[in-house]
Amino acid sequence: MTKQLDRTGKSQRVIPGFGLSMGITLFMLSAIILIPLASVLIYSFQLSPREFLELITKTNVVNAFKTSLLCSLFAAFVNSVFGLILAWVLVRYEFPGKRIMDGIIELPFALPTAVAGITLSKLYSDTGVMGGFLGLFGIKAAYTKIGLTIALIFIGIPFVVRSIQPVLETLDPRYEEAAAILGAGKFHTFRKVILPELGPALLTGFGLAFARGVGEYGSVIYISGNNARNQTQVVSYVIMQKLNYVDYPGATAIALVMLFLSFLVLLLVNMVQVHQAKRTSCL
Repeated sequence: MTKQLDRTGKSQRVIPGFGLSMGITLFMLSAIILIPLASVLIYSFQLSPREFLELITKTNVVNAFKTSLLCSLFAAFVNSVFGLILAWVLVRYEFPGKRIMDGIIELPFALPTAVAGITLSKLYSDTGVMGGFLGLFGIKAAYTKIGLTIALIFIGIPFVVRSIQPVLETLDPRYEEAAAILGAGKFHTFRKVILPELGPALLTGFGLAFARGVGEYGSVIYISGNNARNQTQVVSYVIMQKLNYVDYPGATAIALVMLFLSFLVLLLVNMVQVHQAKRTSCL
């Protein structure tokens, strides 16, 4: 609510000046989000459909899209599984160091992505601790798609945990108790009672982790190797490369495709959230 009653019983706004507040909001929204996005659209519309298709169907661009999408998709899937487990442990169990673990989950949010990329590339290099261990099994992580996926898992895990955690905290335990009374086992209860309630939150976390992974730059720029022959270049690196070579049409065309993909993912996430809100209000 934006109003409250004062001592005389008259209505009083909590935030004074609706016009001023709305004006500032619209100005910031336009200056930070709408105008930059509109500039991408306007510049892209200057390209003919043929030029646009030629720019986004080049071999290195297509390979970069494949690498970013497939690695982000796999990383989001891994994050969905282990993010659900982490959220379950943090909500359902009490143990020493729980608050510390809960804070560490958000470390990828606070840590600069470039620092994360340098650390991961050193850790998973052939001379690193994890890279040397994987090398014993003939697995090379750094400068491959494996290392790229590891970096995307690192930056995407908080989205899944923080999407599922509030739903788990508010989940009524009476449903689980009723299922146990009716003779359902733990796995059946989880699959039939708990998982349907967590489904929308899980899909939201998956979508956010996937969207973040597709557009990630700092944490993957070092560990991926950026090798066109090995197809370890990501879309964000290709855009930066084209900007360095003053190829603004190519960079804008790729940015428009990225903008469309991001909008599509966020639209699906919002649809899931709206559906869940309607479902909750009907219960």
